[in-house]
Amino acid sequence: MTNPTRFTRGDVELIARETRFKGYFQVDEYTLRHRKYDGSFSDPIKREIFERGHAVVCLPYDPVRDEVVLIEQFRPGAYASGREDCWLVETIAGIIEKGESPEDVAKREAFEEAGCEISDLVEAGNFMPSAGGCSEENVLFIARCDARTISGHHGLDDEGEDIRAFTLAFDQALEAAIQGKLVNMSLVTALFWLSFKRQDLRSRWLGLK
Repeated sequence: MTNPTRFTRGDVELIARETRFKGYFQVDEYTLRHRKYDGSFSDPIKREIFERGHAVVCLPYDPVRDEVVLIEQFRPGAYASGREDCWLVETIAGIIEKGESPEDVAKREAFEEAGCEISDLVEAGNFMPSAGGCSEENVLFIARCDARTISGHHGLDDEGEDIRAFTLAFDQALEAAIQGKLVNMSLVTALFWLSFKRQDLRSRWLGLK
């Protein structure tokens, strides 16, 4: 699919960018104007943008057992939203630090968050989870793993992580997504992608016909 609009970054005029907050995350205020569909330019607008860097999302999949590796952890954002279920089932994920490749981040985070060693990474897309107010882009991988050893609690103490790792049959995980029981859209996206490509990956990784 081609981009349905003719507009690019060249159709945006950045007037000012100022950092308004810098802590664990950063908030920048952008003043800009952009070309409109009638060909004119908008009036200057101000928007606060949540700057947290770009990230990798990874769903480990065991083609032999037909299982996915999932994690569960407390999420402050879920608490702030008013949800009762503040511990969310998610994919493995991590911020891409300077000098790191997305593949290296996926392997590091899989081991840190789930004690999971992954291989044969397949890039399944690049997406922006909340482009209206956040600059973050995610690279999604599906990766091969051996799910037999996945269990227990993981995470880095110095990052305040307390993560439970577990496995789930792929069909069960997909059904949970279809029924709306999963609220982490990275996980939902990964499961739906895998639902279309699962047999191809199993054939490739296991030599099945």
